[in-house]
Amino acid sequence: MTGVDWLPALTAFVAVVLLVGAVALAWEGIRAYFRQKSAVDALERVRSRGILDQRGARSDSLLAEEEPTGAALIVTRVLNRVPQRADMKRRLEQGGLDWSPETFLLISLGSAAAFFVATFLLADGLVAAVVAAVALFLPWLYVSRKRAKRAAAFEAAFPESLDLLTRALKAGQAFASGIQVISEEAEEPVRSEFRQVHEEVRFGFPVNESLEALADRVDLVDVRLFVTAILIQRESGGNLAEKLENLSEVIRARFKFRRQVRVHSAHGRMTGTIIGLLPVVVAAAVYALNPEYMRPMFTETLGRWMLLGAFVSMMIGFFLIRRITQVQY
Repeated sequence: MTGVDWLPALTAFVAVVLLVGAVALAWEGIRAYFRQKSAVDALERVRSRGILDQRGARSDSLLAEEEPTGAALIVTRVLNRVPQRADMKRRLEQGGLDWSPETFLLISLGSAAAFFVATFLLADGLVAAVVAAVALFLPWLYVSRKRAKRAAAFEAAFPESLDLLTRALKAGQAFASGIQVISEEAEEPVRSEFRQVHEEVRFGFPVNESLEALADRVDLVDVRLFVTAILIQRESGGNLAEKLENLSEVIRARFKFRRQVRVHSAHGRMTGTIIGLLPVVVAAAVYALNPEYMRPMFTETLGRWMLLGAFVSMMIGFFLIRRITQVQY
């Protein structure tokens, strides 16, 4: 397999990626345009009709979102029937990604198509189908990585934010004012999440429901403990500042324990990484030193099946080592 053989595959891969990227950007642009247009139309209805009707009663549906009609109604109904669409939307929000579930689905299909076309030009259809099936989950892995990274940043900054809220309560400020302090002075991503809570409460949304929505968005045990403590205090009373101070100490202790677990499991995780990358590094070194020796692995049917079996075995090994070194707490 010469260097020229890789050129058509690389060209096809880049072309498909650029095409999918252009379609995804166009979709996001269209979605942003219609969202802006809907907001402008709602404000225009308020300006033209007023808040009160002629009888002095509040007009209905001034700010309500209009029901789509025609083709838009059909598209909306089809998209709402996509399985797990709400869960996917929540995962994208937890990862800090401003994608719609449809954009994510498009990127996933585009990733599979790009790898299928490139692999099909280098190997047979079976290998290309397997590679495309694996590539279909690459965007999911990216979202999961972003979600985990954002959750880790939230966990690290959350105890300091609770200290800000505790000091504000001890200074005599109201709970809503303490939430505003967090939304202005805390670190990201805690600041943005509590800013949304503060804005919801400011516009009349019930505090309990805003906090429950926060727990659903962030989906961390520490946040659920915080929301539970607030809800119990609002029902039964008590010293909220003292409760939050104790909760901050508990969260710091849990965070310290997690760090210790990562230190003790670092050897196993490093072993899994080395064992997983070693075959790839050795194969690349052998191919660089003696391409003729490795050529049958790519040109012969048996060699391709061996590569496929090795890849599947490596993925199973990665999964098993990850499960062994992952501690639930």
